[in-house]
Amino acid sequence: MWGGVECTINRVGDRYFDQLDRCGHYTRLSDLDAIASLGIKTLRYPALWERIAPESLASADWRWCDEALGRLRALGIDPIVGLLHHGSGPSGTHLLDPAFPARFAAYAAAFAERYPWVTRFTPVNEPLTTARFAALYGHWYPHRRDDKSFIAALLNQCVAIAEAMDAIRQRVPAAQLVQTEDAGSVRGRLTLAEQIAFESERCWLSLDLLSGKVDHTHPLWKYLRTWEADEAQLARLRERPATPDIVGLNYYVTSDRYLDDRLDRYPVETHGGNGRQRYADVEAVRAEGAPMRGHAAVLLEAWQRYRLPLAITEAHLGCTREEQMRWLAEAWAGAHEAAARGADVRGVACWALLGSWNWNSLLTRADDHHYECGAFEVHGDTRRPTAIARVICDLAAGRAPSHPVIDTPGWWRRTTAAAPATSRPILIAGASGTLGRAFVEACAVRGLAHVALSRREMEISDGDAVRAAIARWRPWAVVNAAGYVRVDDAERETAACRRANAVGPAVLAATCRRMGIQLVTFSSDLVFDGGVERPYLESDRVGPLNIYGRTKVEAERRVLALAPSALVIRTSAFFGPWDRANFVTCALDALSAGQPFRAASDTRVSPTYVPDLVGRTLDLLIDGAAGVWHLANSGALTWEEFARMAASAARLDPDGIIGCEAADLRMPARRPRYSVLGTERGEPLPPLDESLSRYVRDRVSFGTAA
Repeated sequence: MWGGVECTINRVGDRYFDQLDRCGHYTRLSDLDAIASLGIKTLRYPALWERIAPESLASADWRWCDEALGRLRALGIDPIVGLLHHGSGPSGTHLLDPAFPARFAAYAAAFAERYPWVTRFTPVNEPLTTARFAALYGHWYPHRRDDKSFIAALLNQCVAIAEAMDAIRQRVPAAQLVQTEDAGSVRGRLTLAEQIAFESERCWLSLDLLSGKVDHTHPLWKYLRTWEADEAQLARLRERPATPDIVGLNYYVTSDRYLDDRLDRYPVETHGGNGRQRYADVEAVRAEGAPMRGHAAVLLEAWQRYRLPLAITEAHLGCTREEQMRWLAEAWAGAHEAAARGADVRGVACWALLGSWNWNSLLTRADDHHYECGAFEVHGDTRRPTAIARVICDLAAGRAPSHPVIDTPGWWRRTTAAAPATSRPILIAGASGTLGRAFVEACAVRGLAHVALSRREMEISDGDAVRAAIARWRPWAVVNAAGYVRVDDAERETAACRRANAVGPAVLAATCRRMGIQLVTFSSDLVFDGGVERPYLESDRVGPLNIYGRTKVEAERRVLALAPSALVIRTSAFFGPWDRANFVTCALDALSAGQPFRAASDTRVSPTYVPDLVGRTLDLLIDGAAGVWHLANSGALTWEEFARMAASAARLDPDGIIGCEAADLRMPARRPRYSVLGTERGEPLPPLDESLSRYVRDRVSFGTAA
């Protein structure tokens, strides 16, 4: 079991985007100890040119590299050092610069002189992919969009790799080249056979060039010469190849492509062409009748082509937690299958151990805040292991992963959303409520076995009923989505509110602890009194102002006393597309009917979109997270501002929103003037404006729009 940290430093215009700076790794050397604790002994790790020597080699700053590589050495971890990762070099050069290879080789030589004990290198990660993104599609610097620039960028990188390895081996004769590339394939309609054949060969072009296989007999020779490929560079690679010691294949769900000339079947953004034919270029996994090849097939194809040692050098999926685990387990099984069929497979690297940022936009929007966690979720100075870390530990130790959600095939393999009948389920209490229905919907989509029970089927304050239900269904986790939610009515129905909100969760906690079952239950921002002027954190003192808030405080204390491993989620002002009773839906319904809608302008909250809340809660539950967590969409605003923001998102006139003081609404229960939730434990939910946009779209899909 190998590992790797997503470390791209790419350039868009004059802005550089550094993944490890964004995730805070440069201030947390302890990340390396955490990685070592997983059982990983080989780690893809960066010493990137743009960061260490952004101006010149003479002013290179090796301090972090000294610390990090020294710590890896002390931990007994063998680094595969990357010198350029989807980058174009310091600002004084770029992928089309004729001096690029020589300058890069000089940097590689300086690195080898300083760290002669490092023996494995990936000088340039995925040169073909980088050339496509920077010089064929124009996403990254130098933002070219033509075949001539693409070929020039690719050749420059391949020659740079060869020159760098020559320079390194002059100082470290035993140095090995671990050359990575995206392991894509292209299939499609017979009418596009010529384009498919071309792209199928292009997928291997960087590795063919480095291996000295590109001469006048190569299928792409005419293409290369048509677009004025540098003859001297082609000859250099042919005569003095830099044949990889290990071919590293980076295989993703999106790696396999499908070309289809039936454009009406696909979104317009997938449409393209070659000047002769128009076609859609889509992910094969989403195309009818084009199943994924899988890791074993990818490895075996590379083995037949090169007969060189192989590795899966990036196994990662940006998705929900159980799907991430399923993908890693599939990569591991595929590597073993390929090895059993004769391929020389050396390792599988779990990629993006510390997570990754903004790959949803191909790193073209540096100001976005789209984080995908990996084996660890990092947030500020905090680092938390996820369920992926448990899978890595199991695989590294030779054990089969045992988490109950991992047995279901990944979404890319499923023909139905149903989990296997033998899977232990999640038991959802409160099936008829808004939150319960949302959990049912999410579990169904994610292939998570689940059983949803109404209050009639399981009264959570009745110990006998809870024990009977758990004995019957044998769940691995319980989600308590039940509860008393009428904040104002609670002032006169105190006993009913306490029974549902405090007694019931305590009964669940006692039973779950006794039977070794994970529990998640929900609390509220109303446990606070509003006496602060910044978002409340999980460690802040509680001080409820009303009966509802007091029952939630009682529930938190009793649940965590009875079951310290329970997960308690505090949330606030949630809204979703499935019901008509939430604040946003009521506001939009009123505006749609031409009626005014009153909302407090002196009470500030942090609204929460239910699908976001449920999705993150399931991830945390699968991770085995415990204690109190705050989950709310990032953004703090008054109820009036919230209603106006929702109206604008729904393209309704916000002038029908009438701001007033909370006291004017004459609500029986006191509420804090400020109850915004922040977090010190993990990433907040997505920004509110993004979630409101999805709500407007989803309420139409679910038929709750007025």
